[in-house]
Amino acid sequence: MLIEQIQLENGCALGLNFEMQKYALLVIRADKGFLMCGYLNINAAEDLGDTAAKVKGVKSFEDMLKAQVVEVTEMARELGVEPGMTGREALDKMF
Repeated sequence: MLIEQIQLENGCALGLNFEMQKYALLVIRADKGFLMCGYLNINAAEDLGDTAAKVKGVKSFEDMLKAQVVEVTEMARELGVEPGMTGREALDKMF
């Protein structure tokens, strides 16, 4: 597992990279929520009451920051996170 600090406009996030068999499972954690890769299920995050946004087709933290958000939980919407914004924009709203 690789852990990396990721400096954003509104704070420092924590990136977690779990090397799986073919692709990495990637998560970037901010103070109030997290950005997930396509490996994870947004419905599970919703059911658990988490603040989460999902991006797809990413292989690195930098990819996640540039990718467009495709799904969000209701808690993320309450912070202003919407599909179509970049992962970076979503994370900045989660601080």
